[in-house]
Amino acid sequence: MTPAAAAAAIDAARATAARALADAAGLELFGSFHLGGEEFALPALALREVVAYPERVTRMPLSPACLEGIFTLRGTAIPIVNLARIFDPQAPGAGAHQKIAILDHEDVLVGLVFDATGEVLRVRPEQRSIVSQGAGRQAVIGGTILLEHGGQEAESRLLQVLVPDALVRIDNVPQVRSMSSATRAAERARFLRHAEARKCLCFNAGGTSFAFAMAAVQEIIDVPELRTSVMMGPLCKGWINFRGRAVGIVDFAALVGCDGTVANDADRRILVARIGDELLGFLVDSVDTIMPYFDGDVLPIPLLGTRRGAMFRGCLPRQDGPDTLFLDHANVLSDAELAEVCAGHRRIYQDDAAREAGSDASRAATRRQVYLAFELGSPWATDIGQVREIIPCAPGMVRPPGAPACVQGMLNLRQRMIAVIDLRRLYGMPPLDDTADCKILVLERGSERYGVIVDRVDSIVHLPASARRPSPKLLRAGGIADMRCDVSEVLELPDGAVKSLFEREAFFVTLERALAV
Repeated sequence: MTPAAAAAAIDAARATAARALADAAGLELFGSFHLGGEEFALPALALREVVAYPERVTRMPLSPACLEGIFTLRGTAIPIVNLARIFDPQAPGAGAHQKIAILDHEDVLVGLVFDATGEVLRVRPEQRSIVSQGAGRQAVIGGTILLEHGGQEAESRLLQVLVPDALVRIDNVPQVRSMSSATRAAERARFLRHAEARKCLCFNAGGTSFAFAMAAVQEIIDVPELRTSVMMGPLCKGWINFRGRAVGIVDFAALVGCDGTVANDADRRILVARIGDELLGFLVDSVDTIMPYFDGDVLPIPLLGTRRGAMFRGCLPRQDGPDTLFLDHANVLSDAELAEVCAGHRRIYQDDAAREAGSDASRAATRRQVYLAFELGSPWATDIGQVREIIPCAPGMVRPPGAPACVQGMLNLRQRMIAVIDLRRLYGMPPLDDTADCKILVLERGSERYGVIVDRVDSIVHLPASARRPSPKLLRAGGIADMRCDVSEVLELPDGAVKSLFEREAFFVTLERALAV
């Protein structure tokens, strides 16, 4: 090649490279995916990752059809938005065969359901068209991308471009921002400096798990006969006489719009909560467990268009069951609703309640103690301060070789191994045929922590000190194979029923004797 030809080739190469750079400077990077036979695209910078459809999705009450629910991904609660239902509210719900694209826009995370991934596209400006946003489907579509192959129109592809800013604001989605790991660690460290974690009560309504802070729970009772009220309706189911006080009862499932399975009447409870200076009863399907938590454990959740959004503090992830929606009890009802349900019942029915209960100032001032009622072959109760937490009795515990028969196994409870004791075996009682309702009460003494298996947890009751009675001597004579041989006191309930009082120290003495054999 002559020097002139070589120079010309170099100049041509430089020109080609320059044109490539010029083209590249105007390129936009998109990720594409398929949904319902259509192809969509999102700016690549807004796509964090793609994950499989999660096994556990927590449904959100009072949410629009396009919200499938929320799931937790590495410590962050993420809403799952079904685009198909944005385009058509009657479209089918998402399925386990689908995938989720995690959209990260201005630190707001949203999961988008789609059928299959596409490809990464480099798009030139002339391949794009931009449209103004409208309502409905057009609210999240910001334009199109036309890809032509070989200049043949039959092989062209038309992709609809989604607008990240619109997707994180569907139906007024609050801006729930992802919390950095450093922020979360610092917050947890602050709370760990406290001696005890806070506790919450988990309950079920309409097939969804909810939680109240224990400080809000006044008492949990079996469902009595509800009295007719002039305020009865879809939410208010009547009122009860709660120790001389007229308390309105609200159907919690109806309040949050849950359409779950019908509850078993035997499991239903009334959760009496204190809201400000008022008492309010919530009719719930079941009371599940008491568990400790730190505020940093409650993950923020985006609520899609719910008028009662203020009641939701966030999502509490759980390893032992469905994720739980943590509620702010003070905002469950509006001020007007509180005035109607609480103050209204008190104004109309308080005189009747006071006369029936024979309440007076001295009885109102009687000191009351909180007890946890449970079953173990017979009715039992224990001072709730003796129970650190309540957890489900799950199978598969590891049993150490050579352990006494009363040791059910070892359980890893938040990075701490505890021994689980079968109280029926410890006290020579026959095994239980159906263990579906069994729970583990976690007890603590100094640095030691044990779990004890009980047949069922019933309720939380408040009783005066005068309700404690000495245990009959027959129960302490050792004539029966029952835990009641360790009982020194019993509790007498207002309806005349009697519950044996579980004593933690007496249990530890019996356990030490069994372990020493």
